[in-house]
Amino acid sequence: MQPPALLPGGPIRDGGDPLSDVSLTFDDNRLTSLVLGQFDQNLAKIERRLGVRATANGNHVVIKGPPDACEQARRVLEALYARVKGGASLTLGDVDGAIEEGVLQGSLFPKQSEPERSAFDEIRTRKRGSVKARTAAQDIYMRALKNHELVFAEGPAGTGKTWLAVGHAVALLERGLVERLILSRPAVEAGERLGFLPGDMKDKVDPYLRPVYDALYDFMDARMVERGMLTGMIEIAPLAFMRGRTLTNAVVLLDEAQNATAMQMKMFLTRLGEGSRMIITGDPTQTDLPPGQKSGLSEAVRLLSGLEGIAHVTFREGDVVRHDLVRRIVAAYEAATRAQVEAGQGR
Repeated sequence: MQPPALLPGGPIRDGGDPLSDVSLTFDDNRLTSLVLGQFDQNLAKIERRLGVRATANGNHVVIKGPPDACEQARRVLEALYARVKGGASLTLGDVDGAIEEGVLQGSLFPKQSEPERSAFDEIRTRKRGSVKARTAAQDIYMRALKNHELVFAEGPAGTGKTWLAVGHAVALLERGLVERLILSRPAVEAGERLGFLPGDMKDKVDPYLRPVYDALYDFMDARMVERGMLTGMIEIAPLAFMRGRTLTNAVVLLDEAQNATAMQMKMFLTRLGEGSRMIITGDPTQTDLPPGQKSGLSEAVRLLSGLEGIAHVTFREGDVVRHDLVRRIVAAYEAATRAQVEAGQGR
């Protein structure tokens, strides 16, 4: 049996694709170790996601695989190194974001000039610094948040709907464009009955708004959050108690909106006052309403999409940035749902 033919690009694999080698040498060993991660976990993630083999020796990294994949891995590593060199922290989520950009030829926005990009593709807060879009859907979402007074965001868990909404709201608050941040959520249990919850109104609502709190602490210091709640600059408002209010000069976030009834959603939408913004997020596939109860989110999107001043952004399973497993879990559930629909149509 003859050995595989050799070409300038490298040996030919059984599939006929040439392999290539890419070598990278970084200036600082300490920063390189931050890029590679503990026990090279960041490098291992890049290998899995891009289908390459990477070997690190100190500040020197050798990448082997298909030419396109090697080039993408090189861009990812260089982007991560530039991030840590600028003093920013690095998490597995940041690695995922860099990979998404690398897959899209190093930029989510190839047709835009840099001044146009800087105006749209990031959120800046004092604590978090600059937060950029990781997927094309997130870019569309961030643009919608900046350009529309009312934004609906639908999609599966882990796509950044709530997190980016809170970041945008905090940025507006810190820049003085709004005076208050109002967080709301339907008080509906996820398939369980928790019974009576002790404490005052804040204590009763806190368990339902914990995901929003987590995002809030990502963008603001804990002391500022507590002070904001004491002064009313940050308000936790259960959806059921919003009737009769007019919300002016505020950014209002309704999370888990798929659990709002049609009547509650109409009531909430009509609270919008002068100088305010509304952001409504939810996952239509995870509705916890009683059987037969129509989701207010789905109805509102159907009735209001296309109206001036209103944006509707839909995230898909490919936009999940929380964890590789979450992406695969969402894909499995969506495949099962499609199979059930097709089976029903066949019958």
